[in-house]
Amino acid sequence: MRLSTKGRFAVTAMIDVGLRQKAGPVSLNDISARHHISMSYLEQMFARLRRSGLVESTRGPGGGYTLARPARDISVADIITAVETTEDDEAPRAGAEDGVSAMTAQLWSELQARMLAYMQSISLEQLIEEQRALVGEPVAEEKPRMKRGIYRRPETRAPAAPAVPNSVFELGRLALAPR
Repeated sequence: MRLSTKGRFAVTAMIDVGLRQKAGPVSLNDISARHHISMSYLEQMFARLRRSGLVESTRGPGGGYTLARPARDISVADIITAVETTEDDEAPRAGAEDGVSAMTAQLWSELQARMLAYMQSISLEQLIEEQRALVGEPVAEEKPRMKRGIYRRPETRAPAAPAVPNSVFELGRLALAPR
């Protein structure tokens, strides 16, 4: 298991979904705006979270993501494992147990096990409650309503007639006109 920015962003986004899902599905666009995380990055993360069964998606207007299970049943380890696990992590590394690597292999293996146990002991519900205690209940954001229907065109004024001739013919007519 790796700990990177991707895991940190995933935990942040899941806390956001947990805080705001009572009002309905939470859109990635809203999460992106609140936490300054790129949309494409969020889309990749939430695809993995959805495949891992941590979130459910709702399509269409007003769609977004909600937690697939109660927050108390989702651990930090579940979230990080969902977004950080790759095929490379699953396969044993060739030659990793020889020489110098073998001397510290047990140390790293135990450290990995303790980190995993610690992250499994922290539920998403605990993090959501800590966030509520710090900031309070999130304020429901008013989304601007889209105007639909037929619009009245704004009135446009006709350009003022020029006081000077605008063509050679007009200039000639002025020159030949009696004074």
